Amino acid sequence: MSETNTQGDRMTDSRIIVALDFADAKSALELVSRLDPKRCRVKVGKELFTAAGPALVTELVRRGFGVFLDLKFHDIPNTAASACRAAQALGVWMLNVHALGGRAMLDAARDAVTGPNAPKLIAVTVLTSMTDADLADVGIPHPAQTEALRLAALTLECGLDGVVCSAREAPALRSSCGGSFLLVTPGIRLRESVADDQQRIVTPGEALANGSDYLVIGRPITRAPDPLAALDRIDRDISAARVAQ
Repeated sequence: MSETNTQGDRMTDSRIIVALDFADAKSALELVSRLDPKRCRVKVGKELFTAAGPALVTELVRRGFGVFLDLKFHDIPNTAASACRAAQALGVWMLNVHALGGRAMLDAARDAVTGPNAPKLIAVTVLTSMTDADLADVGIPHPAQTEALRLAALTLECGLDGVVCSAREAPALRSSCGGSFLLVTPGIRLRESVADDQQRIVTPGEALANGSDYLVIGRPITRAPDPLAALDRIDRDISAARVAQ
């Protein structure tokens, strides 16, 4: 697994990763200017990266944010490894590949990120937008949780740092993969938030109680009139859940 002394770890111990799901750099940077790198990390996905490119990632790193580059690399091993090396050169805190790329690709990606500033490398198992019926449509006969467990076991065997998963799968993954294996959970909403396009969602407190390490949260923060106030509400939800345990 990659080493943990990365710039994102030095900046914050927050469990919250804000998803910068914007179509352009200007909108993303306007939101980021209202956030505090000591309170959260940020995620750059396919839409924003395609629109704004590596320069935006470099700027976010310059501003002190731990950046999760969420591009889900899925290609032949050499190409995936080269993409991972390029991501590390940008100074990202975390990046991901897709576990369905297979063992050879996962091994190549792991070997590509090395050294004291190596980012955390995780794999996608089952997208939180996918139901069991969606999986059946693409030829996967298992329920989502079974498939997530299977792919997480492969990811662990290949020496990656963790997986992206639904918080509903987190208890089983934590039990099967151990305490040091990172579980990064999207689909997080506050009670009053709508589900949008996520089918398997939980609240921040529920996700951490289920075993998640990091929470990817987008609209409840990015569409809030006061993003820092939204972070405060999320922190209160987490604290209340811990007290209730």
